[in-house]
Amino acid sequence: MAIPAHPSLFVSLGIAALVVWRLYSRIRRMVGRQKLSNVRPWITICLFTWLMGVLSLASLAHADHLAAIAGGIALGIGLGIYGHRLTKFEQTPEGLFYTPSAHLGIALSLLFVGRIVYRLVQFYLAPGPQVWTPSQFSSSSLTLLIFGILAAYYVTYAIGLLRWRHGLRPGNAAPVAGPENT
Repeated sequence: MAIPAHPSLFVSLGIAALVVWRLYSRIRRMVGRQKLSNVRPWITICLFTWLMGVLSLASLAHADHLAAIAGGIALGIGLGIYGHRLTKFEQTPEGLFYTPSAHLGIALSLLFVGRIVYRLVQFYLAPGPQVWTPSQFSSSSLTLLIFGILAAYYVTYAIGLLRWRHGLRPGNAAPVAGPENT
């Protein structure tokens, strides 16, 4: 006799599959050659700047939370500048391409995945039913620190990509090195 599966099991498996797919695509984007999009850097800058602002405002009542997100933002900016210096840039007849540092991309991806796994373990090992509200996201200093690092890295890196594109000479189809490769 077959045991009927609970509907929440299917929902959980669906969400898990979605999370794994998004993590895979994010990691792939952070370590491989990418075509420079006209829109993606602007979306990244606007969205993550807005999210950092919202979380900073939500953290104003707690000095340790505000310090965590501010510290994460400072570290993320430094990593974004460093990552941009490690990036290989190409201008080809097919378009503009860049290859981010694989080591930095993997490290940031592992930081993100590690925090997600930690929160899931925390959620599933907790006694009794758990209900987490959105406000609990900003109640963890470690989560705010990691979010600040990642968001500021993405924004700084996107600004670097836009600056690189702006500094290109039209019609030059030869590979162009970034400022660190000259």
